[in-house]
Amino acid sequence: MHENEISEQVIGCAIAVHRILGPGLLESVYEECLAAEMKGIGLDFERQKPVPVIYRDVKLDCGYRVDFLVGQKVIVDLKAIEIVPPVMYAQVLTYTRLLNKRLGLLINFHVELLSKGVRRVVNNLE
Repeated sequence: MHENEISEQVIGCAIAVHRILGPGLLESVYEECLAAEMKGIGLDFERQKPVPVIYRDVKLDCGYRVDFLVGQKVIVDLKAIEIVPPVMYAQVLTYTRLLNKRLGLLINFHVELLSKGVRRVVNNLE
């Protein structure tokens, strides 16, 4: 499946979660519910996927993780905050580079309408 197809399905799952729960809960709650939605439609994913940092051929154990890696292609980072600082978009872009992926999604559930809380972060996607 192409990255765009995966992201469309992930966003659909996130919208389903947001319709039921709305804004105002902890990020961990949205993570659990999104995992259940994605599992329910048969999406393959890893939760809390470690992000290796390699500096000058040295692998560093920095403890970075992405919330989901879906279909081995799309990084999904969840937030539940009022305002998403620009550095968080940059962080998702860095994760795509470190994991050698072409698409990341930053999804903030602390919005009235979820479509306003979804941001695609592209790393050389065609």
